[in-house]
Amino acid sequence: MATAGKVIKCKAAIIWEIGETISVEEVEVAPPRAHEIRVKIVATGICRTDDHVLQGFFPNIKYPVIAGHEGAGIVESVGPEVTCVKPGDKVIPLCVPQCGECSCCLSPKTNSCLKSHLYEPCQNLMPDKTSRFTCKGKVIYHFLWTSTFSEYTVVPDAAIAKIDDNAPLEKVCLFGCGFPTGYGAAINNAKVEPGSTCAVFGLGGVGLSVIMGCKAVGASRIIGIDINKAKFPKAKELGATECISPQDFKKPINEVLVEMTGLGVDYAFEAIGFIDTQVAAFASCNLGYGTCVLIGEPPAGSQLALDPTQFISGKKLLGCMLGGWKLKDALPKLISDYMKKKCNIDALITHTLPFEKISEGFELLHAGKCIRCVLLL
Repeated sequence: MATAGKVIKCKAAIIWEIGETISVEEVEVAPPRAHEIRVKIVATGICRTDDHVLQGFFPNIKYPVIAGHEGAGIVESVGPEVTCVKPGDKVIPLCVPQCGECSCCLSPKTNSCLKSHLYEPCQNLMPDKTSRFTCKGKVIYHFLWTSTFSEYTVVPDAAIAKIDDNAPLEKVCLFGCGFPTGYGAAINNAKVEPGSTCAVFGLGGVGLSVIMGCKAVGASRIIGIDINKAKFPKAKELGATECISPQDFKKPINEVLVEMTGLGVDYAFEAIGFIDTQVAAFASCNLGYGTCVLIGEPPAGSQLALDPTQFISGKKLLGCMLGGWKLKDALPKLISDYMKKKCNIDALITHTLPFEKISEGFELLHAGKCIRCVLLL
C-alpha cells in the first residue's frame, strides 16, 4: 500500500486524564517495526472495560491513552519478520496475546500468555517499550496492545488473529472480547453439562453471551439476574428461561436462588465486577458441587472475603479470562460457527454509531440503554 513505511495521520479517541471526557483528535501512527502489524480498524465495540480505563480503575494504565480492545480491521502493512498475516487480510487484534512460546501458551490448561497484561503491565507500550502513537507532540500510550479506538493501530504479531475474508467486520468485532469471554465462561471454564441449572448475574454483552453458551451445551434452566428489567426480553430471546431482579425481593438474591432451585444452582456466573454480587453468586451455588465463575473485573485493590467452610464440601470458585480461549487458534473456528449461524452475536449489537459519536456510545453504556454499541470508523 502507498502508506506502507510512512507515518499515518488519522482520528483517534484519546483519554487524556482519568475521568475526563474522551476526545477525538488527529494522531500520528508510526509504521510497524519488527514483529508488528499496522491495522486499519473498521469497527470496534465499546466494552465496560474501556469505561474502567476512563474511570481510572486500573493502576497500571498510563495516560494519555487510546483505549479500545474489541475491534476488527484490515492489515495495512507489516513490519519485518511478520509471517502470520499480510496486507489486506481481515484481522482481529487480541487483548490477550498468544505468543505460542511461553509455558502458558504451550500448556492446554490456560490461555494466560506470559506476555499478557497480567505479567507485563507495560502493555501501555509496544514490546520494545516505545509507543507508535503521538498527538500534538506528546507520546500517547497503548492499551492492551490493541487501542482499537483509532482509525489505525499497531499491534504485535502475538496479539492478532487472521479471520475469514467474508466475515462482516462490523459484527465480528465482538469476537475481540465480549462474546468469547461469556460464551467460553460457560463452555470452557465452567464446563456446563446438559440438564444443568445456571444463574447469570449481569445481563450485559458478556452475561448474555454466557446465556448463549449455557443454552448451547443444553442447560435446562438458565436464570438471568439484573436490576435493569429492560434487559430481560433480550436475555429470554437468547436462552434465559426466567429473569429476576434483586430489587423485587426483601431477602438476599442468593437465598432467593437457593429457594428457587432447592439446593442452589449448579453453575453461577458473575459478569458485573462487583464484590457484593461475586459473593452472592458464590453463595447461590449448590453446597456440594456448585461452581461459580467470576468474569467481571472489580476495581483494583478490591478484596473478596468468603467463608472458607463453603469450600470444604466441594463448591468451586473459578476465574475467567477471555473465556479460556487461546484466541489466535480459536477465532477462525468461532467465526466459522458464526458464519454458519450457530451463534447469534448480532443480537448483542443494539446500537451502531459513527466513530465521532464515541462519547454518545459511552453515555448509552452508562445509562444501561445498550448491550453493545459498535463504532464504525
